[in-house]
Amino acid sequence: MASPPEGALAGLSGGWLVGARRILSPNCDSRPPQASVTLAVLHAISLPRGEYGGDAIERLFTNRLDPAAHPSFAGLAGVKVSAHFLVRRDGALVQFVPLHLRAWHAGASRWRGRERCNDFSVGIELEGVDDAGFAAAQHRRLAALLGVLAARLPLRAVAGHSDVAPARKTDPGSGLAWPRLLAALAGAPQHPSL
Repeated sequence: MASPPEGALAGLSGGWLVGARRILSPNCDSRPPQASVTLAVLHAISLPRGEYGGDAIERLFTNRLDPAAHPSFAGLAGVKVSAHFLVRRDGALVQFVPLHLRAWHAGASRWRGRERCNDFSVGIELEGVDDAGFAAAQHRRLAALLGVLAARLPLRAVAGHSDVAPARKTDPGSGLAWPRLLAALAGAPQHPSL
């Protein structure tokens, strides 16, 4: 099932975004009691690095990635990670974890004095790498997704993985057009450097 056009993202149903393709990841658990989703964390991922369009990301997030399928996958054996959303190069949107659950995307992290960003954030992966640009369709889809989420969650900020784990992460990187993205959100959550 393909994702709908950018403007077609509707509401939420049971923590799932209407209009996104659903693939349930087992790599999630309950958020702490009374946790509010106030942060969106943006990531970049491609498997193998710089190759797009395959199913390796979906396999990684569902614990079905064969570590022998590519030399670069060897270090991923036994890794259990996920994100709430993946925005493909063509703008297709996949959701792996319902919003009321905690996806395992940020790891050891800190945002404005709060540890464990997974507790209070939504994780959004962009298919890409941290040292190259993202597609225009991804920027449009991301802006639409953040707009829907900001209208339905108490989001107060949008940050990169590099903002919440600067000692170990560099994604989403310089290829993300932060000014254009935030201008599209017009008053929605702000990136810390803008």
